[in-house]
Amino acid sequence: MRWIWIDKFIAFESGKRATAIKNVSLAEEHLHDHFPAYPVMPASLIVEGMAQTAGILVGEARQFQEKVILAKVKRARFEREVRPGEQLRYDAEIEQVSPEAASTTGKVYADGQPLAEIDIVFSHIDNNLSGLSFPEENFVFTDDFKSLLRTYNVTVGQG
Repeated sequence: MRWIWIDKFIAFESGKRATAIKNVSLAEEHLHDHFPAYPVMPASLIVEGMAQTAGILVGEARQFQEKVILAKVKRARFEREVRPGEQLRYDAEIEQVSPEAASTTGKVYADGQPLAEIDIVFSHIDNNLSGLSFPEENFVFTDDFKSLLRTYNVTVGQG
């Protein structure tokens, strides 16, 4: 099972920037387990939401030809915790893209207020120099992830 930590895209500019939202709900089981009697969205899952937003942006910029994986979180700074009932907005921008990797910058807002800054480096594992072989199918950009782009009416390549 693959967990998706964004609900939909509300803006998408190919090769440049994307904005996605995530509604934090008490119906999500992980909120009950994180801090009993004081449910909060785990910061690691907020980072993953940014990674998914920025990763789809990077993948789409190269027509989903590479398998894009998170290589490094360069920075993740949070202002506060996020509680059920809040809406997260992920704003991701591509800093640079090369055949081997890409770097992105991101800001997260909770109910319109600044929450976090998250900068991520992605590796294009099909083009890295490790000498490892990977499956032919694109196991990163599944139909579930590509369908998120359809929430913003972006034409999705067959990759």
